Amino acid sequence: MTLDDISNAIIALIRVGAGFRFVYCMVRLESAEEEATQYRKRAKNTVLFYIIAESIWQIKDIILYYYS
Repeated sequence: MTLDDISNAIIALIRVGAGFRFVYCMVRLESAEEEATQYRKRAKNTVLFYIIAESIWQIKDIILYYYS
């Protein structure tokens, strides 16, 4: 098992987890009107987390490519 295999597994887990979390927040947003702002904020934070996580992995790939 190499570093690339571990990285790909973690990226896949992040993508799947963020996707499920976003869908969960959207479903709860439709059903709970009192907590709509809370789930809207959670969905926004999930998207922000996904963007930051993908950016970190892209920066890692660029650094490894540059110094290899």
